[in-house]
Amino acid sequence: MTDRAGDAKTVRSAAGRSPTGLHPIVETDSGAVRGSLVDEVRVFRGVPYGADTGGNRRFLPPQPVRWAGVFDAMAYGPTAPQPHPGALSVPLHLAWIFDSQPRSEDCLVLNVYAPREALDHAVPVMVFLHPGGFVNGSASPPGLDGTNLASLGVVVVTLNHRLNIFGHLYLGEHDGDYGGSGNVALLDIMAALRWVQRNIAQFGGDPGCVTVFGQSGGGSKVAALMAMPAARGLFHRAIIQSASSMLRFATLEEAARNTHHVLKELQLDRRRLRALHEIPVPELVASISRTIQSSGKRDEFRPVIDGIHLHDQPFSGSSQQLSADVPLLMGWCETEQRAAFSLTPDVLDQDPPSALQRVARFLDVPEDVAATVMDTYAAARPEDSPGDLMAMVYGDHRYRRTVTTAAERRATAPKAPTYMYLVRWRSPALGGLLRSPHFMCLPFAFRNVERAREFVGTGSDRFRLQEEMSRAWVAFASRGEPGNGMGPWPSYNLRERPTMVFDRESCLENDPARDERRVLELCPPYIPAEGEGGSRG
Repeated sequence: MTDRAGDAKTVRSAAGRSPTGLHPIVETDSGAVRGSLVDEVRVFRGVPYGADTGGNRRFLPPQPVRWAGVFDAMAYGPTAPQPHPGALSVPLHLAWIFDSQPRSEDCLVLNVYAPREALDHAVPVMVFLHPGGFVNGSASPPGLDGTNLASLGVVVVTLNHRLNIFGHLYLGEHDGDYGGSGNVALLDIMAALRWVQRNIAQFGGDPGCVTVFGQSGGGSKVAALMAMPAARGLFHRAIIQSASSMLRFATLEEAARNTHHVLKELQLDRRRLRALHEIPVPELVASISRTIQSSGKRDEFRPVIDGIHLHDQPFSGSSQQLSADVPLLMGWCETEQRAAFSLTPDVLDQDPPSALQRVARFLDVPEDVAATVMDTYAAARPEDSPGDLMAMVYGDHRYRRTVTTAAERRATAPKAPTYMYLVRWRSPALGGLLRSPHFMCLPFAFRNVERAREFVGTGSDRFRLQEEMSRAWVAFASRGEPGNGMGPWPSYNLRERPTMVFDRESCLENDPARDERRVLELCPPYIPAEGEGGSRG
């Protein structure tokens, strides 16, 4: 039995000790944890870093957790409540990035992957934030297992945190006790980073050399941390992979409007906020999609510029200076949108007028401007169909443009370096339908291409790219620069715009697909909570 910050709740724990070879035991400031040995890596799964967030703790900052005895960290912990039904609901080629874990508000758990042998020095630490926008996802899909990455001599930490309505419902306008409620998901992540600072040395990691990295929504959360004064010093380098929502979080006005629609859907008002603590989890989850529909398909379940934890948009104003000394590696995949379109491949069979109309609507431009965009893309891709070109424009507008804008802002006042990459390697899976889609960077960075065979295919060159990317990530985590025997990789600047292109023959290119980058500048910026498809992260 344990006492988790006061709630009478049983946590997986056991008396006695197993042999430290097969089941290593590590002492943390919350209690001892027993893990397992997997391929010369010590693995500790489902370790609580915070107390249950349900009941009276819903919408409030995370609280500490402690236990007596030894916690058996042999299995992943619960996934945060969310609308996505899990791995069994997606096609096989995407199953590696979803899980089927039980859902619970008692979801503040992390996983640690550490080299077996203690070295004579502490090793770099890499803390990963999972994809799924700000609404879905977890740290326990097979493709995010950190064992293989840790085998390169780093300690890898992955974690779960609150999401969607549980992590980003802003109630501070109505009750000061909930002042930080719009960002409690980010407070969860900071609690995990503080756990790392206090405990990671016990696993062989260096708390003075922590890299926080994330993909898609996880990358946007990295950007949020870079903009949070209270997160300063909790990490020392950052990697952002394929993030589309990191330049614009919810304003107080937008967050308050979202809360209005939530309360209306739940038949509550501001005088009855405490009733939110009593509503069953499934009812709150069901209200998410209804709220988005009733608000005009606006998804505002995302971080909030609340003036308490976030004072400015990432890579803008004061937040730009706050993280100027943090080395940053970031990039995108060439055909990001094709991961989503692989679920409805008929959308790629657009005739020219239909594709043009959809592009104009998505970019929020007149059709003559959309035609200029499409013609520019067609000039470099004469074999592509109108649907293929439409997918390219969608992905570049969401992801490439967002990443490039952040790099440009960093480059105007360089202090710490920014490094840019592009994944152009094409998957042979699904008959080549995917090309270089969203998520493609993950199996290579995590060294998990075998776990994602249906996504990356079975060609032998996937192992070479796995070596290049994972070792570049580790080099960056170790030294703050990603050079790894692939030749020079200079920091990003506005003259050459050097970009490492990961492909069947990886190389450095200056300003790849320059004309396409420039033509999108004719269009309004991407607003993640609006438009076709909503927030992707």
